[in-house]
Amino acid sequence: MQPDQLDQRTPSGRRMIRLPFQLLMLLAGITLVQPNVTANDSTTTRPPHVVVILADDAGWGDFSFIGNTNLTTPAIDSLARDGVLLEQFFVQPVCAPTRAELLTGRYHSRGGVRGVSRGEERLAASEQTIADVFRSAGYATGLFGKWHNGTQWPYHPLARGFDHFYGFTEGHWGDYFDPPMQRNTEFVTGSGYITDDITDKAITFLTPRLSNPSDQPAFCLIAFNTPHSPMCVPDANFDRFASRELHKRGPTPRQEDETFSRAALAMVENLDHNVGRVLAAIDAADASRDTIVVFFSDNGPNNARWCGGMRGKKGSTDDGGVRSVCCIRFPEQITAGGSLPQITGAIDLLPTLAGLAGIPHSPPQPLDGLNLTPLLVPSAEHRSRQQALSGQLERRHIIATFRGRVSVRTNQHRLDHEGRLYDMQVDLGQTQDLTATNPAEAARLQQIAANFQNTVLDAVPRAAVERFPVGAVGAPLTELPARDGHGVGGVVHSGQAPNCSFFTNWKTLSDAIIWDVEIQTPGTYLAELWYTCPAAAVGSTIELSCGDSRTTAMLKPFWDPPLNTTDDRVPRKGESFVKPFRPLSLGEIDLQTGACQLWLQALDIPGASVADVRRLVLRPVPLPAQ
Repeated sequence: MQPDQLDQRTPSGRRMIRLPFQLLMLLAGITLVQPNVTANDSTTTRPPHVVVILADDAGWGDFSFIGNTNLTTPAIDSLARDGVLLEQFFVQPVCAPTRAELLTGRYHSRGGVRGVSRGEERLAASEQTIADVFRSAGYATGLFGKWHNGTQWPYHPLARGFDHFYGFTEGHWGDYFDPPMQRNTEFVTGSGYITDDITDKAITFLTPRLSNPSDQPAFCLIAFNTPHSPMCVPDANFDRFASRELHKRGPTPRQEDETFSRAALAMVENLDHNVGRVLAAIDAADASRDTIVVFFSDNGPNNARWCGGMRGKKGSTDDGGVRSVCCIRFPEQITAGGSLPQITGAIDLLPTLAGLAGIPHSPPQPLDGLNLTPLLVPSAEHRSRQQALSGQLERRHIIATFRGRVSVRTNQHRLDHEGRLYDMQVDLGQTQDLTATNPAEAARLQQIAANFQNTVLDAVPRAAVERFPVGAVGAPLTELPARDGHGVGGVVHSGQAPNCSFFTNWKTLSDAIIWDVEIQTPGTYLAELWYTCPAAAVGSTIELSCGDSRTTAMLKPFWDPPLNTTDDRVPRKGESFVKPFRPLSLGEIDLQTGACQLWLQALDIPGASVADVRRLVLRPVPLPAQ
């Protein structure tokens, strides 16, 4: 192992409590506090609060407690110091699949998630979510930040167990300053830098529940969208890195964009500041002992920056693409400064958090994840489960998949997507293929990969056309973003990446915008178009149609704000620049049950173009009272 590799994962002197020592404590008669015994006084029986903090595109090596001297992350470091570190914690190569595994405790493919856009990110409505579990146990549930598992009901967070939502549902966001956001079902404008804004709203949700023992306990998912690109970060954060020498470099320094790395690290420091704000709010309410806090990231780093010598980055099924830090803090119940060395993953969080909180959980479908509580809280009550669970962890494997690639990880080995075997205890960079010297293990893991491909990936039904539901039961609105539609004629998306894009280049009567939809509830809907248009385009007549049903409106008033082209530290690649859009009522349209296409066309164009389009929103018109 090279000196710049994994042996630098913790600062000198970190106390590494391994399972055998925990068992010795039990044998010596030392009993640790069990979950869910008390809150701030001896009479309360309210379950603990749960705060899950998720970073977006932060790599395993992006934190100072890991040994990265390029930055400082004191708040996240404190979670590792005051809680337990899951040393070998695995997620998926990209955002939506990992989020689905957090939500369900099951591999993302089982819930139909196979990509990051255009419907492939949607988590099947039949899947029970972690928010469902905690809400059923009496928790107030809130999601703040990035969702990325479906925009329309029944995939929207308010349909998946969350009582409160503030953030966005798409896979990335294009504006990080005063960003357009969604508050429950209302489209609003955020205040300030997006990570700060998300934190403000999360603290507002948490504070009254933390402070009032008679209130509901809180389950709060804070899903930050940094350091995901575009690389926008406040001056106060970036100025610390603008000319700083990077002492820790990626495995191939010539391939590392140092400005991108500096921006990413600045974003991580800002993220850490906001994690510190959340922890301070918990402390201010004297609720630390009664609050479980989890921190992890959704995939590997989004460029070739330092990651402990591991091969791969975001999008890769190698360790660098799928290994994440994960810290769980639960004072007086989880031993501070401990670590769990066996492989674990995002699939374990739902059963583990339910176990730590002491709430009932009867999953309607088999879980892939394990409840780690007996190892994290080694009480006498858990003694009978510890050895069995430790054995399960030693024998288990964890699957990573993306775009047809399947990789298998055990505690010692990784089988990569091309069938090569590596000993991860001595070869983090995956340089020595052992298939010839250890053919039995290679064949065993190859069979596991093939079985997963055949029984899980290939078993997921795929529709010939991805359709988006309109009027699902209980839906107060249906949002159809540009991402979920396609252009006809000259109409195109504003960026290569569909998420957070808009339709542009709409110029002729033969141009059109189409959404493939499934009308689930027949009736009359009020249609609303979010648009921009130059002054010369005012007066265009546009029509929304579905079969024989249609409605028309005149495009007005003029609304042509500039794109946000001045915020980036690194030039954008696939992401679109964005701008503020405004709503225009198109009137009412009658829709019948079944599959159809919604067409948006111009009937009259007085100028050289029509409009740019961000989204179509459909709201059911209530039936008149009888």
